Amino acid sequence: MNTVLQILNLAGSLGLFLYGMTLMSESLQKVAGDGLRSFLASMTSNSFKRVITGLTITAIIQSSSATTVMVVSFVNAGLLTLAQAVGVIMGANIGTTVTAWIISLLGFKADITILAIPLIAIGFILTMSKKQRRKNSGEMVIGFALLFLGLGFLKSSVPDLSANPEALSFLQGFTGNGFGSILMFVGIGTLLTMILQSSSATMALTLVMVNFGWIPFELAAAMVLGENVGTTVTVNIAASVGNVSAKRAALAHTVFNLMGITWALVFFRPFLRLISFIITGFGGADPFVPIAQAVSPEAAATSMLYSVSLLHTLFNVANTLLLVGFTQVLVKVVTLAIKSPDEKEKHRLKFIQAGMLSTAELSLDQVRQEIVHFANIITRQFTLIRNAMGVQDEEEFETMFKKISYYEEVSDRIEFEIAEYLNKIGEQEISTESMKRIQAMYKIIGELESMGDSGYTIGRVLQRKRLNHISFDDKMLKNIHGMMDMVDKAFGIMIANLSAGYTRLSNIENAKDAEKDINNYRDMLREGNMLSLGNKAYDYLTGVYYMDVIGECERVGDYIINVSEAIMEIKS
Repeated sequence: MNTVLQILNLAGSLGLFLYGMTLMSESLQKVAGDGLRSFLASMTSNSFKRVITGLTITAIIQSSSATTVMVVSFVNAGLLTLAQAVGVIMGANIGTTVTAWIISLLGFKADITILAIPLIAIGFILTMSKKQRRKNSGEMVIGFALLFLGLGFLKSSVPDLSANPEALSFLQGFTGNGFGSILMFVGIGTLLTMILQSSSATMALTLVMVNFGWIPFELAAAMVLGENVGTTVTVNIAASVGNVSAKRAALAHTVFNLMGITWALVFFRPFLRLISFIITGFGGADPFVPIAQAVSPEAAATSMLYSVSLLHTLFNVANTLLLVGFTQVLVKVVTLAIKSPDEKEKHRLKFIQAGMLSTAELSLDQVRQEIVHFANIITRQFTLIRNAMGVQDEEEFETMFKKISYYEEVSDRIEFEIAEYLNKIGEQEISTESMKRIQAMYKIIGELESMGDSGYTIGRVLQRKRLNHISFDDKMLKNIHGMMDMVDKAFGIMIANLSAGYTRLSNIENAKDAEKDINNYRDMLREGNMLSLGNKAYDYLTGVYYMDVIGECERVGDYIINVSEAIMEIKS
């Protein structure tokens, strides 16, 4: 019974540590928000900047997985090139070592849990604020407190090996197989990180085990190497539903880490001796000497913690220095491994297929990019309609009509998939501003889908006109093209407003003016149509088809202005 309770306590402590890490990471991203995204997108002009960017962001948000998933999403969105992403990912690997040093320096030296409860109190007070930024800061403080509270419980939950020597003998059964034991613990580190979805949590477990003498330095080092493989799983899961660029970025991360593990295992003993040389050079105990055999077990445990943290840091720094110069080679390798998709892929979702980002704010920015992409797809449908106006050949027209119909199906699918993504974001804890953005986005994708329906309707009008052997004269075609010119102008304004977003858009007078021009032109053509019918310039059915096209174009103008108005509603 005691053993079961110990296991449950250990699992609960680890869960608390993980929850604290997640809460701190996500709240930090909420506080930084656009700043993190802008920093990541701008500081990538050369290899050095890319590495420093990845290192800095990961050190701030304390999650290399969050950074790399963010990077993959930006590659998916076309905001970063594959080469830029590889550099940032290399830096993220270095940045994640900060967690190990925080735990080594603070988690075992002082009883940090003494400060945890007061920090939770401070954090709770901050979360009571009406200002969203203070709320997020409060969550960050609580997350930090829970992280160290979990670590404190983790230390107190591990079995006492001196009282339970059978546990030590069980572990020793895995330590006497030479290099086979090293490979086994690389696998254990990989598996634990895959299960926990956090290399920081596995690192914390590793540090706890070496601190209490569960495993020797060599096996702890092997676990650390395994963690670097396991951490790639999260990114590959995120990229599995993404576009080809996202998949290549995730594969590059995997290849980079696997190459590092390979050379580290080849030079495993010399590498560990180097760590020992550095630690003993600074006055620490030799990490190869078991804690139980050391003159001062406490000093030996501290030295072991520093040795594992130093190994983690040196491995990632050395791997980056060795491979950063081969970034373009790595890009070529993953490009050859993952082929470009066929032409049908161009009408799939482009920006949100890499999965959810860790905060609603960053995920909503992905949706905004996807909506701009959606709007551009709709404009292609109207380009097809314009071209179909003057087609004489029946077979050519039917081919174009099928494409127009296909775009309508695409618009239905994209609206549904974006709406599903928005539903998932809405299930998270989000700010009032984010909720207003979601409501506006629902409206916008509905209007864009209606534009796709109108495009199909115009295509059907043209098809019925041909079946009834009716033709538009040159004046009618000129008027229709004039109307479509105005609609194209309105489309351009709408896309510019969508791209700017509510934060940069101060007014939509240009959109209103474009809509007025469309309405006035429709009214003028309607009056002209009545006069032409009265003068018997063409028959009634021809006039009906003619005004159906004009009327549907005007309806599209209404949908277009509704999009810009929805953007402005977020500000109100």
